[in-house]
Amino acid sequence: MLNRLKKVIPPQIFKALQPPYHFLMNWLAALIYRFPSQKMIVVGVTGTTGKTSTVYLIAKMLQAAGYPTGFTSTAVFSDGQKEWLNNKKMTMPGRFFIQKTLRQMLRNGCRYAIVETTSEGIKQFRHRFISYDLLVFTGLYPEHIEAHGNFENYRSAKGKLFEHLKNTATKYINEQKVVCRPKSELKKLELARVAKTIIVNGDDENADYFLDFWSEIKMVYSFNPAAKAENFLKTLKSEATVKDFSLVKGSELKADATGTSFKANGLEINLKLLGEFNAANALAAYCLGLNQEIAPEKIKKGLESVKHLAGKLEMIEVGQDFIAVVDYSFEPKALEKLYATLSLIPHKRLIHVLGSTGGGRDKARRPVLGRLAAENADIAIVTNEDPYDEDPASIINQVASGAEMAGKETGKDLFKIMDRREAIKKALSLAETGDLVLFTGKGAEQYICLANGQKIPWDEREVVKNEIKNLS
Repeated sequence: MLNRLKKVIPPQIFKALQPPYHFLMNWLAALIYRFPSQKMIVVGVTGTTGKTSTVYLIAKMLQAAGYPTGFTSTAVFSDGQKEWLNNKKMTMPGRFFIQKTLRQMLRNGCRYAIVETTSEGIKQFRHRFISYDLLVFTGLYPEHIEAHGNFENYRSAKGKLFEHLKNTATKYINEQKVVCRPKSELKKLELARVAKTIIVNGDDENADYFLDFWSEIKMVYSFNPAAKAENFLKTLKSEATVKDFSLVKGSELKADATGTSFKANGLEINLKLLGEFNAANALAAYCLGLNQEIAPEKIKKGLESVKHLAGKLEMIEVGQDFIAVVDYSFEPKALEKLYATLSLIPHKRLIHVLGSTGGGRDKARRPVLGRLAAENADIAIVTNEDPYDEDPASIINQVASGAEMAGKETGKDLFKIMDRREAIKKALSLAETGDLVLFTGKGAEQYICLANGQKIPWDEREVVKNEIKNLS
């Protein structure tokens, strides 16, 4: 509907009408599905990095503790009974889908709903009629800057979610974590009140900003040995201070080719997931578990049960004599962490297939991605990746320019291939025994998005798997 209106309404008027339109549609969606989030404990997870993994780790931890849980995320949706891949090409899908999914979670007996919440979704008021109880901030660095204007606007958009917490409904739960409506003040005494809580990554330089928002409980998680609760408390404004503040320390962080281990408040947790960054995501989930009075041993069991994440450092194994990895990462800092993790896996050469997700936005990162690929991969193959209405060749050339400036030579150790499947074929044809072939930018996404709203069905994991089979 919005796209049709855009064609007939003058741009300035259309821009002015957008906020009230989005607000009204979100209210209508919540009304139609009878405000389902008011009847569950709702967790919002936001940040630039780690959101999807943190959502999944929290969900599996809560489920392992015996609480039916549904969630929406970049990679996977769950209504509490079944999981399916995100086929919407949006982290925070349309308001009617979200409210409908929340209603289905409630029908399925979910005690918890976890919503990965994005700055773009917040701009369109998709958070406003979701009754959040706990908010998790995972970390922040520049992304979608062109959509927001600058980093301050981007951070401020995230901040609106935390402002919203103060206005959400107070909830009461019984011993089974079922949200109940007490009929009298006396009945309230038989129930527990869900405290409004903020959980923040203390190792992020924006931690103080998010801690400064109102909440009844504040929790900080950190792997910094020097981190102290008083250092965070002294930065809080008077209206943000709370009596219930805790710092959860992670320590003895170790990562290798088999997984990641660390201690949380002295309890050892052995993740099956690769990458030190997943320890931070797991520590966030650990904090939430403590906040919800789940026994540490049950939290540990839930976190250790997660074997892999869809499209996140996902190994593709069909009997080949080289390593193939599909990962969603498309931001420079995320790629830096990814390269560091891959260095733990014994391999010979690294062959990297990449693009720059999102035509029409974040153009500044394109040569940076090319430079990083040139510095870390033996062979870089730049290809098409969700160009939308922008010229895909232009995007590819901008990424490749960064690789060329870093010393890669086109036709030798740098290739520009428009068709993504052909790029994958090229990478696989170059792979030798013991090499590691990396495919980034798509992960478990289900489409490649082209001009004029055209979508091509796509699952990178299946494409890679099939093309490896075709090698023989």
